[in-house]
Amino acid sequence: MPRMLDVSEDVRAEIGDEEADRLLAGENSPGSYDCTSCRTPGDSEQERTSTVLFVGEETAVLAFAHATCIPSQVVQVAEEQLQGAVRSITGGEPQSVTDPGAGPGQAVLGVTSGLVLIEGDLHPALVVEPTAPIARPGSQGTTDEFLTLLIEQGFVPVSDLNRVPGMLPGWSVLLAMGQLHAVLQPGTGGGSPVAWWQAHQPLQVTEGWRASANKSHTVLVFAAPVGSIGQQPREDLLRDALEKAAANGRLVAAAMPLAGT
Repeated sequence: MPRMLDVSEDVRAEIGDEEADRLLAGENSPGSYDCTSCRTPGDSEQERTSTVLFVGEETAVLAFAHATCIPSQVVQVAEEQLQGAVRSITGGEPQSVTDPGAGPGQAVLGVTSGLVLIEGDLHPALVVEPTAPIARPGSQGTTDEFLTLLIEQGFVPVSDLNRVPGMLPGWSVLLAMGQLHAVLQPGTGGGSPVAWWQAHQPLQVTEGWRASANKSHTVLVFAAPVGSIGQQPREDLLRDALEKAAANGRLVAAAMPLAGT
């Protein structure tokens, strides 16, 4: 029986017509699979399924996902990140990692995951804070322009943490194989999305965070200058730090779809 597979033109171009046709005919695709996004079981004979190709410098991994979770696509990732995608790491929440990101300048960005209560609902959130001031790329100045640069990208200043920020077109949060991999921004000239922040190792998130993200298909991304949030061991303390940063005009935010785009 032919599988209910979606193979995008980008994926077809990477794997070739012959391999794509074999997949669509059901020769090389699994009947059942674990969705690379939500990690719950799927069946390509019973429900529409996306083919998702993760491409590194030397390695490519073809994965499968519910079409309702993410569309068929090619996702560019670092080689070591692709290797790390098959490893499981553990930890509690809030979770933090600090990595050289592809954000404004050559910043080192700390990313914390947590659930934030807004309008009576818990929302999955990421909090981004650099470890040093960020000057405008190419400038010789020392003024911290992290928030200004993000506002130019479409983030909005937060004055009231009790309001959900608007969706930022073209950006997304990549949760693959049950772990947080990257925050993606639009590529130049309409090209493939590129990583604005990318985890050195995939970041484990809690079941509660992932369940909330899979339910809403949306992640709230907050960003603040260095020294505004800090490493908070509990979500209530993280919320307090966010409220303080907002009150001081040192917080911007955007909502992003949970997808591999």
